[in-house]
Amino acid sequence: MAGSMRSYAIDLEHDGSGWWLATARGVAGCHTQGRSIRQSLSRVCEALEVCTGERVTTDQLEPRVHLPAEARRVVTRYESACKRLERDQETARSATDKAVETLVDGLSLSVRDAGDVLGLSHQRVHQLSNLRSG
Repeated sequence: MAGSMRSYAIDLEHDGSGWWLATARGVAGCHTQGRSIRQSLSRVCEALEVCTGERVTTDQLEPRVHLPAEARRVVTRYESACKRLERDQETARSATDKAVETLVDGLSLSVRDAGDVLGLSHQRVHQLSNLRSG
């Protein structure tokens, strides 16, 4: 059954010469390498099968990519920027909905005029207007 499948923590490190080293944490002698993360994970499944005698799929792997400090900082900044973008997009969606509601329902502007005011197509304003009322 799928719920009882064992998972494996896999440490991935780039060796600087183009190879990713994959080590199964807690499974003695279980390591391999590949030219990409995906290839390394595929190969570590094969290595785990040899070490454990059980069929292992990539769904059972919990990859942990280890990067040098500067690369980790850059990735952390990227992840923070993505989270900010998500929040800002949600804020923009709410503001757009409120603006459409105010212009179309409150001021009785046509969807074309509301679109011109907001810099949106009249089709998008119509769609947003229908989503609210539907």
